[in-house]
Amino acid sequence: MTSTRERQRAAARARLEKEMAERAARARKRRQTQAAVAAGAALLLVIAGTVWLVSSLGDDDKPSDTTASNNGSVLCAWNEVPAEARTKQVKDVGLPPVQAKTSGTQTMTIDTNLGPITAKVNLADTPCTAASFTHLASKKFFDNTKCHRLTTGGLKVLQCGDPSATGKGYRETDGTGGPTYRFAEENLPTDKRPAYPEGVIAMAKTQEPASTGSQFFIVYGDAQLDPSYTVLGTITSGMDLVKKVGAAGSDNSNQEGDGHPKTEVLIKSLTMSEIQG
Repeated sequence: MTSTRERQRAAARARLEKEMAERAARARKRRQTQAAVAAGAALLLVIAGTVWLVSSLGDDDKPSDTTASNNGSVLCAWNEVPAEARTKQVKDVGLPPVQAKTSGTQTMTIDTNLGPITAKVNLADTPCTAASFTHLASKKFFDNTKCHRLTTGGLKVLQCGDPSATGKGYRETDGTGGPTYRFAEENLPTDKRPAYPEGVIAMAKTQEPASTGSQFFIVYGDAQLDPSYTVLGTITSGMDLVKKVGAAGSDNSNQEGDGHPKTEVLIKSLTMSEIQG
């Protein structure tokens, strides 16, 4: 018969063999799990690399906002006025380029019958507005047009840029003209008090957003307007001419203190310089 000691030894060997088998099974399971994880990670890397490659190749076909910004430019959206909505006061000179520079400055020169008025435009603040002005100026859009509105009350501005304000006299439709496109507002002075200080040149618009066109106004007295109008730049010379026009007053054709300026302001030409800096 088998002695008690031998039975104990056999039982111990069996327990050890069972424990070793379990350890081996757990080790195999760990290796299988690690292999699966590694394979999954490799597959993800392959997929990610493929997606990146396809995206990179696709980007060669069309520009993106990020790419444009990295190149020192931005994409501008020019919203064309539908043909059926265009009036005779609208002047078609095509659309500006889609890409606009976002660095440097330009000098706007407004040559009037009273003398030159100049302004500094910072492209970092208003890349699309500056691009629009550069385009319109190159098409002589503003040449031989009259500044059609002067306000002399709480708001002191001289407004220009309407191509329908031409000819021998001011038309009844003055103030409604522009190009065949509109675009979004930029550089809004939401944190400035006053929002539009004396010497600012800003863009006129309707009450609707993204309705900026060609009309602009020169502020000759601090104005706390609603900050929804693009600040295009700052007058650097010629403010004395604008103030003289303001002092002469308006014909009050719109209301008291608001109408055509009594002193006629004819824009003989408006030019934008090459980008500096």
